[in-house]
Amino acid sequence: MSIAEQPVSLVGLARGLQGATLEESRRTMEICNACRYCEGYCAVFPAMELHRSFSNRDLVHLANLCHGCKGCFYACQYAPPHEFGLNLPKVFAELRRESYEHHAWPGALAGLFQKNGLFVSLATGLLLIAVMLLSALLVDPQALFGVNRGPGSFYAVIPYEVMVALGSLSFGYAVLALVMGLRNYWRESGAKQVGGKALALGLHDALTLRHLSGGGHGCNDTHEGFTQSRRWLHQAMMWGFLLSFASTSVATIYDHVFGWIAPYSWYSAPVVLGTLGGFGLTIGSGGLFWMKFKTDPEPTAQRNFGMDMGLLAQLFLVAVTGLALLFFRHTSAMGMLLVIHLGFVLALFVSLPYGKFVHGLYRFAALVRHHADQRAASQEEGSAS
Repeated sequence: MSIAEQPVSLVGLARGLQGATLEESRRTMEICNACRYCEGYCAVFPAMELHRSFSNRDLVHLANLCHGCKGCFYACQYAPPHEFGLNLPKVFAELRRESYEHHAWPGALAGLFQKNGLFVSLATGLLLIAVMLLSALLVDPQALFGVNRGPGSFYAVIPYEVMVALGSLSFGYAVLALVMGLRNYWRESGAKQVGGKALALGLHDALTLRHLSGGGHGCNDTHEGFTQSRRWLHQAMMWGFLLSFASTSVATIYDHVFGWIAPYSWYSAPVVLGTLGGFGLTIGSGGLFWMKFKTDPEPTAQRNFGMDMGLLAQLFLVAVTGLALLFFRHTSAMGMLLVIHLGFVLALFVSLPYGKFVHGLYRFAALVRHHADQRAASQEEGSAS
């Protein structure tokens, strides 16, 4: 039975989703739908106005459409201390995390979203220790602590076959689990029909982070004042991640197609893309990490704190160790830097499907459904008139 079909009394039996969170989300949406003061704030409110009542499917969609801007909380006349006590950003953040657990693949690992900060910390620590111990036992000390220069110097520390096997298995599994989780989400919360225009508009909104602009004046990132800081930092992190991925992809083509063996020159495409990506990731993830400590806790879901911080810390460590490896690759520090960087990268890949990273995929799917729903409503209104 899908979540859209489940009666409220059975909702609590569904993996991840809690009846109390769904009911509070439904109560909040029904009051917001009667008030509509915030209808110009973000995509959630135009999407809300398409409904007279809210199924579980609709609520999960609206929660993933919410960008956590918090503008509606500070503007709301029914927020605490009013007796209604509405706190839409908080309850939607809790419902989003529960939807990640509900749709996770395989289901047996869905519990990793609970106490996610602890899971990410343990995965990172254990994999880093394992990689360092294996390197100390299996790698020639001269290769690990000596100066290695020229093509193939990385492979003198970590053999090519080992590096390819570890990267392919961990990243391949992460992609499979992410795709299956997204499929589960779309089956229960996606649109029935999606055209090319809805896809293009959803992609545009996702890449520009349009809804973190708060309609142009910014969001309430840390308090009642409006800023664009979170949007800019998120842009730096997102594009930094994409550029780093592009760098690795180009380096793979260099190696397998042209036979050009790493490390590459400062002006080569992999190094330029990787450098820009590394700085973007460092600035974005570090800035957002710092912002989390400054944010007013009232409109946030405190039980998501570990999950949010876990991904930011992982991205920051991967970026910083990658840049350090780049700048010190011709010194005796290269061997240990490569081992440490590889340990952080492996931990990131392993935890990608069971951490905050999934929000990017679910939010993109929610944006696509939003544009498909708006287009269908517009066509229906045109036909009626």
